[in-house]
Amino acid sequence: MTDMVNRLPFSRNGILGVLRLITGALYTQHGVQKLFGWPAGGHNDGAVELLSLVGAAGILELLGGISLVLGLATRSVAFVLAGQMAFAYWFIHFSAGLQMENGWMPIVNGGDLAIEFCFVFLYLAVAGPGSWSVDNLFQSSAGPERSNYKGPSPTDRVA
Repeated sequence: MTDMVNRLPFSRNGILGVLRLITGALYTQHGVQKLFGWPAGGHNDGAVELLSLVGAAGILELLGGISLVLGLATRSVAFVLAGQMAFAYWFIHFSAGLQMENGWMPIVNGGDLAIEFCFVFLYLAVAGPGSWSVDNLFQSSAGPERSNYKGPSPTDRVA
């Protein structure tokens, strides 16, 4: 199986970059829908106040999604967005679901996408941006010592 994976025409870094790009584009749509009401059929019927909970979520989704698409400050932005999605699940979806039959289940309370986004963002926060990112442009200009650093080796000793 490993031999087959190694012969694929793309790298893990490339797939990570695609995951970041697609996730960022999808997340940006949620922000656009919350802030501008387009496309219709979203969470709200009209303009939202920017200083409301929904407005703050829309700003995070729009700017965070764009940042992820660009691969700009990927790890930090993804960590913040993971927190936003954890908050959205527990304080919006789960709490609303307590009023429904079987509402504790994410498929019933509508929180399944929030959970999925949360864990994809956590993965991006740990794994980094992958290919085709602004982060990689800054890292490669830092010199070979920094750009080739892969973390401590298994034989490194912690003092």
